[in-house]
Amino acid sequence: MHYFLVFLIDQRNRRGHMDLQLAQQRFWEEGYLVLENFFESELMDELHEHILDHFNGAVESVLNDEFKERSQSEIVPWFPQREFIEAFDKIDAIQEFTDLTGAILGQDWNNLYSMVMFSARGTCGQAWHQDCPPEDKSRFNLNRLIYTADITPEIGGQIMVVPRTHKGGALPAGEPDVDFEGQLEFFPRKGTLILLHGHTWHRVMPVAGAYRVSTNYRAAPANIPAEVTDVCVYRNMRYQFSINQVIEERIPAATKS
Repeated sequence: MHYFLVFLIDQRNRRGHMDLQLAQQRFWEEGYLVLENFFESELMDELHEHILDHFNGAVESVLNDEFKERSQSEIVPWFPQREFIEAFDKIDAIQEFTDLTGAILGQDWNNLYSMVMFSARGTCGQAWHQDCPPEDKSRFNLNRLIYTADITPEIGGQIMVVPRTHKGGALPAGEPDVDFEGQLEFFPRKGTLILLHGHTWHRVMPVAGAYRVSTNYRAAPANIPAEVTDVCVYRNMRYQFSINQVIEERIPAATKS
């Protein structure tokens, strides 16, 4: 199922660089790409130490209670580069990382922001969603998910993806947490990079261990601003973060009167 991932990694290790054309092709076919051992362990440890230092105290989420209840998403975001934590700039300085992004998004792509996503023990993760409305195929974000620590079955918080859904329309309306035919489950290890199209259906499973963390270096094609992710599509609603409101109630067609 993941033969192309192994091929990419083998090519990278053997030749010293990645086959960017193959990576681009596979990403646009599937709507995601998983690359293990992409980042050096020492850099992951450095970033992870900053993350744990930040979340060691009582940190309140900027997301309100209505959003958490309706979206069935329990994460605490942190934007370290906005606080000038220079260690996080080292990711942007990795040439292979920027070359891979450019191969997928094209020239003059837009580097949006980095966002650490922290979930504590007993939280529900994130329900199925698309990061931005899929009606305009040219307007999308690219999630570049970095894992500074292992995600294991004991910890939970694995990421679920439905391949090729970036080619379709909106996530179907319904209950937030269901299983979809063809969904894939990933337990990323430290140093893994996952590239995920913002229109691809994805979710994060509940967290059973002490905590679960990933860092998203979001990007977009040229001339697509950070506001592209202001409206998120869930199975039961569309939510606009800038005004902290539900802007559309989503009801399955079979239940509409």
